[in-house]
Amino acid sequence: MRRSLTVQKVRPGLRRLLDSYTDHAAFVLGLRTDVLATNHLCRVLIADFDAMPHRERNLTRWMILDEAARELNTDWERVAAEATAMLRLDAGRYPEDSRTAELVGELTMKSESFRRWLADHRVLVRTFGQKRLHHPQVGDLTIDYQAFTMPGQDDQTLFVYLPAQDRQSQEAWRLLASWNADPSTADRGNGSGPVTGPTAPGPTTPGLRRTGS
Repeated sequence: MRRSLTVQKVRPGLRRLLDSYTDHAAFVLGLRTDVLATNHLCRVLIADFDAMPHRERNLTRWMILDEAARELNTDWERVAAEATAMLRLDAGRYPEDSRTAELVGELTMKSESFRRWLADHRVLVRTFGQKRLHHPQVGDLTIDYQAFTMPGQDDQTLFVYLPAQDRQSQEAWRLLASWNADPSTADRGNGSGPVTGPTAPGPTTPGLRRTGS
């Protein structure tokens, strides 16, 4: 008989660490690739998972079902297949988890590509790599990412995204961060209030369109 595993929570200290990364995009993935926490730049760069219904805050679901994920990820086919392999790893580790079974069932019904990738029986643990993105505000850029398993939380992984070292990616990242400065951290502590930057063209965050994570 399947049952839901304990709801995962991110330690307050880890949330503070995420928020301290004002120059990096960062997020925490839990079981079944659930997005447990994000920082401001992650929500600007990738998607505002915090604004989604709780059960839709899942990286694989967003990657497979949200058109914004296809538009953002230049190599969507590869990245979506890798996300499927990450989900399949947890499905094999926790076959009794009802929420994982529900997620796999939903994606199997809604996506032919997911069915094909799931049948490959591939599993994946991400540690580091690169991704090519096409962001609606700043265009093409490449990001480098590193993944860290949290001590004492084996089923939680911290992902940190940085711009690649080429000039185009560095400039695009600088513009993205400048146009989307977090007002909660701008000019903190001097009593003068937030500083507003240049007006960004287009939508403020990719992924605002939702499917029916």
